[in-house]
Amino acid sequence: MLEEGQECEFSQRRNRANGFDEEAIAQLLCTPGQDFTRTAAGRRVWIMHTSMTTLTQIWMTLMLSNVFPSDHNSDLPLPKCQLVYAIQTRMSDHVAQLIADAIYLFVGMPPTRHPLDPNKSNRALGFPALITGLCQLFGVPVTPSKVIRPSITRAFIEKYCTPRQAQGDAPQAVDASPPPHQADPAGSLGMERYLQHLVRQQAANH
Repeated sequence: MLEEGQECEFSQRRNRANGFDEEAIAQLLCTPGQDFTRTAAGRRVWIMHTSMTTLTQIWMTLMLSNVFPSDHNSDLPLPKCQLVYAIQTRMSDHVAQLIADAIYLFVGMPPTRHPLDPNKSNRALGFPALITGLCQLFGVPVTPSKVIRPSITRAFIEKYCTPRQAQGDAPQAVDASPPPHQADPAGSLGMERYLQHLVRQQAANH
């Protein structure tokens, strides 16, 4: 638990030059043999969704739904990769401050107009669940017109968070399914145990 005004470890390292080892980030977040996409000068800029481990894809989905709202999920820029790395290595993170900062930046962004209808915004709605929840809390009638993303269940993970294999590549260990007797997503293998299973697979694969 952070005291008021105390800076989390993630923020401390983010504010330091060379606070994060980009090689270590790539090794943890990417499937074996994959890396950041680089500029012509060799600077790391983002990790493609197809290069991420299952755990990285899970955390990216959670983060882009609840911390940094975005409909763009084909890649993850380096600063957000740093946060996913911090989470997976159990650094302290001031999540409430990160969300507050994201809201502040989101509200200050100029609207982008729809290319076909100038009266409409072309920008995604940020924090729809938070906005809806606050409206309901204060008695404002709410009729949601935007479908909130489904919960991150095991079925969701297996459908959307499984690393894709390049043609001709051998399957990676991180993609292996749990043993047959653990295959029931609603059975004895709960989400916590399933995630622990993925963590062990990722550790063995690296």
